[in-house]
Amino acid sequence: MAVRPTVQIGEPVIRAKAEPVINPVAPEVLAVVGNLVDSMRADNLVGMAAPQIGEGVRVFVSEIRTTVYREKLSDEEDSLKVFINPEILDRSQEIVLGYEGCGSVARAGLFARVPRPSEVTVKAWDEKGEEFTLHAEGLLARVIQHEVDHLDGKVFLDRLENMESVIGRDAYIALNKKS
Repeated sequence: MAVRPTVQIGEPVIRAKAEPVINPVAPEVLAVVGNLVDSMRADNLVGMAAPQIGEGVRVFVSEIRTTVYREKLSDEEDSLKVFINPEILDRSQEIVLGYEGCGSVARAGLFARVPRPSEVTVKAWDEKGEEFTLHAEGLLARVIQHEVDHLDGKVFLDRLENMESVIGRDAYIALNKKS
């Protein structure tokens, strides 16, 4: 697979609704998955959606791990997951604020506190073509919602109630350094 350049906000694919995948195990879909994994890791992200590498299909990957942007993950690390045609089935009533950044606004270096439900239940298919349902909370729930937004043509900046929480890259990294 290959590292693909991360498409930045302003490109039409970032604002377009991604198309459903017909066959989750088709070679072209598995190529998208491989490129997403390689690109996500290369860009130090914990999630990445197909539109971010220029592919307008409903696929994203997540891997909650330590990155240059986020070091405090000891109790939230999570293995690589592949989500094909994800559908959020349920969201908790509890809304929490958490900082988010995005590979598609990375060049601007923006991070902001985004309100999101603290827990979600999602249904999707994996790279083996097997359907699964997953209940997630914490950072994984936030990543799932963030990436599903990408598949619907939205970025985290669309979720802000005001711009007061927007900070730059250096301030965000300082917030997430190990104590």
